[in-house]
Amino acid sequence: MATAVNAGARLDRLPISSFHYRIFWLVGAGMFFDGYDLYIAGGVLASTVQTKFSTVPQNLQFISVTFVGMTLGALITGFAGDRFGRRFTYQINLLIFGLASLAAAFAQDMNQLIACRFVQGLGLGAEIVVGYSTLTEFVPPKTRGRWLSMMAFLVVAGFPVTALLGYLIIPAFGWRPMFVIAGIGSLIVWYLRKSLPESPRWLESQGRAAEAEALMQSIETESAGSGTLPPVVVPAPVAQVAAMDMLKPPLLQRLLVGCWVLITINTLIFGFVIFLPQFFLRQGLTIANSLAYTLVLSIGSLVGCALGAWSSDAIGRRWSIIGASVVTIISGYIYARFNAASDPAIVLSVGFVLIVAIYVQTAILFGVYTPELFPTEIRLRANGICNTLGRGATVVSPFIVGSLMASYQLPGVVWLMIGLVLVQIVVVWAWGVEPRNRGLEEVAGAG
Repeated sequence: MATAVNAGARLDRLPISSFHYRIFWLVGAGMFFDGYDLYIAGGVLASTVQTKFSTVPQNLQFISVTFVGMTLGALITGFAGDRFGRRFTYQINLLIFGLASLAAAFAQDMNQLIACRFVQGLGLGAEIVVGYSTLTEFVPPKTRGRWLSMMAFLVVAGFPVTALLGYLIIPAFGWRPMFVIAGIGSLIVWYLRKSLPESPRWLESQGRAAEAEALMQSIETESAGSGTLPPVVVPAPVAQVAAMDMLKPPLLQRLLVGCWVLITINTLIFGFVIFLPQFFLRQGLTIANSLAYTLVLSIGSLVGCALGAWSSDAIGRRWSIIGASVVTIISGYIYARFNAASDPAIVLSVGFVLIVAIYVQTAILFGVYTPELFPTEIRLRANGICNTLGRGATVVSPFIVGSLMASYQLPGVVWLMIGLVLVQIVVVWAWGVEPRNRGLEEVAGAG
């Protein structure tokens, strides 16, 4: 969209500077605690049951309200972020999340903890929508995939950190300090993020040209240092869109792509990856509960995110998604066809490859691809809708997985995952656009 400010074109030609690193760490710190708290349930719920603070049905309710809260949080934040701005929405979300985490640490019974978890879930769902979308609007096209995938790396890093802290803290001090860490950490980031600027792209899309221009001049001064900035290359004008345009081509196809890929990756993680230890345990494989398995799972997830950070810019989003999907299908087939859980060597080797492939998709689909699909005016709303349906899948997928496991064992679950990934390949190939090395405004105007 060509206006007097041209915020998008001016941001896209900036060299990487301290400004970009500051934005990355201010947003990334909050995203890390989002990932930390997302994986906190395993150790906390094991402790609450052991100490008779909760029962198994209450633990299931705890997990359920987490996903319900995340689903609602993603939807609400999408609309709030486009209406009130990225910075305002991010700060309110983090404040609510931090206070709810501290309240959870002092819950007097499981019902209070469940209520606090619902509020935390709102924050968890909101953070992932506004965090990725905000960073998308600041970083340049040539390295945008790398920046956003490394943001996903920070989120996934919450998994091994949570596992390690849980191992060190819960046996000695109980589960409450785990929530204290999340609460205090989030509130510290909330305070530091008062210096987070609003998105100039969003300000311009709202007609607030004077604010956008003043902010752009400040950003350019910091980025230039003592040097000279490259010239501004203004893209072709792009018509401004409204929310209802999401229901018309080509945005409708992009919305369908975004919804399906997030449904798929959420189901892979919360219907498959999280349940892998239980699958192996039910088949008599004791390695499922060992430190070695946890280490392999953690390393595989981090390697996958790092690989996604490289491939999204080097190869492109679409080919990276399709390639990782094919590897997921092949390695998943080996599990289903050859009963991989019977051999620990296959569990560690094929399982590592499978986890890496899944987390390549995690990094690109959550962090990179979905926020890029939509114009600035509706980016958070569209991304919020995609994440709402994706998180909604986490509400029902455990029940589907449980039924398949009871009837068809691990192969039944794997074939469900393979079916979802096959459809993902088709929709990304047919309707997906390639944002690699393209400005957001150029991607918005692509047919």
